[in-house]
Amino acid sequence: MDQMKRYAVYYAPPEGGFATRAAEWLGWNAITGAAVSGPVLEGLPEGLGDITADPRKYGFHGTIRAPFRPADGLDRAAVEAAVAALAARLAPVTCDGLVLENLQGFLALTPAGCEAALLELGAAVVEGTDGLRAPLTEAEIARRRPERLSTRQRELLARWGYPYVMEEFRFHLTLTDQLAERVAGPVAAALLAHFAPVLPRPFEITDLCLFGEDGAGRFHLLSRHALTG
Repeated sequence: MDQMKRYAVYYAPPEGGFATRAAEWLGWNAITGAAVSGPVLEGLPEGLGDITADPRKYGFHGTIRAPFRPADGLDRAAVEAAVAALAARLAPVTCDGLVLENLQGFLALTPAGCEAALLELGAAVVEGTDGLRAPLTEAEIARRRPERLSTRQRELLARWGYPYVMEEFRFHLTLTDQLAERVAGPVAAALLAHFAPVLPRPFEITDLCLFGEDGAGRFHLLSRHALTG
């Protein structure tokens, strides 16, 4: 895994109960790079694999810098060194905890009590990693469906390579695909039962995690870099 198709800067939980249950839910452990057997849950209206297909390939994470192709001449070592240097300048973020939300049809855990600090961290990471990314191609821009974006989001896409950054940034930990209304409630109930014993309180972001996308489209945790600024 020396060179990846794309890189990303994510939050990912350290090893422990929260990380283990998240990997079980998604069926993929990005830390070990291996598939995981899912839990047996009551009340799910559909198979777990059928409602987690999209988040599974990314691994359990919260996006801070969305996936990007590296700029010409940058290898994994260079990207990793840049992220490590950036993390050394930034402070950790502490939130009250996590809550389960329905975000326009998909379920995710979102933090409470730290919005300003998260916006500051997100902006610093986007700015600090901008020199690592290759310019967007026309095809990459088209995949963002710019016709559906606001004027400001199109400006952010053009400047930073992603529309949901700066004041548009909303940190979240995705847990499902888009769900029909009839299944969202039962899935949310199963999620809460599965995660309730391990949800962190407070919820802390103490490092930047460099992820890489392999040739098959799966994301792997490559390295962690402590926030020590």
